[in-house]
Amino acid sequence: MRFYKLSVSFKVHFKSSGDFMEELPIGEVARQAGIRPSALRYYESIGLLPAPKRVNGRRRYDTGTVQMLRVVQLAQHAGFTVAEIQTLLHGFAPDTPPADRWRPLARQKLGELDAVIAHAQQMKRVLETGLNCGCLRLEDCAIVLEQGCCEG
Repeated sequence: MRFYKLSVSFKVHFKSSGDFMEELPIGEVARQAGIRPSALRYYESIGLLPAPKRVNGRRRYDTGTVQMLRVVQLAQHAGFTVAEIQTLLHGFAPDTPPADRWRPLARQKLGELDAVIAHAQQMKRVLETGLNCGCLRLEDCAIVLEQGCCEG
């Protein structure tokens, strides 16, 4: 008769230990972040957020997800595109400090914003010139607006 030695190991998480992280359902994460649950699912589908753990088929997020969503929202308010947010979150080595991630993207975005502002100022000048127009025909108005002055 042969006997086999069998060993089993367990990994246990107790609430009192520092390893336990609260898991939140999708609705609670969405509420805390001020977004819809569908936005969370979308962010997962495009890779902004990692796929969450599932318990009985339901998404369960750790509390760090809410902080990550706040970073996403900050980047959105700064005008970053989804691709730029993807770069901010995942386009650098994991140990890259936040400032070193933010700086090159912010510089690029500021250049883009300067171009948008210049274009808006040009639009404003055209509109203001048009307000002073005394032309009798629209065709004349177009010619006058191109010249940047208005007579008549």
